[in-house]
Amino acid sequence: MSEAVLRPLRLEDVDRVLELEVTLFGLGAWTRGMYENELSTPGRTYVAVEEDGVLVGYAGANLGEESHVMTIGVAPQARRRGYASRMLSELMATARRHGATSMLLEVRADDDGPQGLYRRFGFEQIGVRPGYYQLEGADAVVMRAPLAAPPGLPGDEPPGRNPPRPPTA
Repeated sequence: MSEAVLRPLRLEDVDRVLELEVTLFGLGAWTRGMYENELSTPGRTYVAVEEDGVLVGYAGANLGEESHVMTIGVAPQARRRGYASRMLSELMATARRHGATSMLLEVRADDDGPQGLYRRFGFEQIGVRPGYYQLEGADAVVMRAPLAAPPGLPGDEPPGRNPPRPPTA
């Protein structure tokens, strides 16, 4: 298996993302304009996973005190390799560095796989949005995770706070 590279998603990636969108999200696929807007709007962060120079996954979040996962997608042939986990971990770390105290997302109620991934990252169900995915008529499960900084990870402190100092002798 080749080595995967995690990197920022760029405007020049949109053609490939749109190819994957139709396969991954069907009627709910985002448009070129939506991605171009997301990638050029301050307060958004998007990442991509490449295998052998080919984009096989992408994810993004809206940053704020309560950050919001906007999308996560992995090409069917690249699943079960930990790419969604790597991208979600990166989104959560970025949100934490930008001062977020929690992260929110919606996921299809009938899609157990992603719900399991999110639970492993500390997300808990806080509600249901009936008919959220309007074109398919599918409900969404709303999930939230706290983003407390893990102890001892430099760079994950909220802005404006100094890390604890080691005791002096």
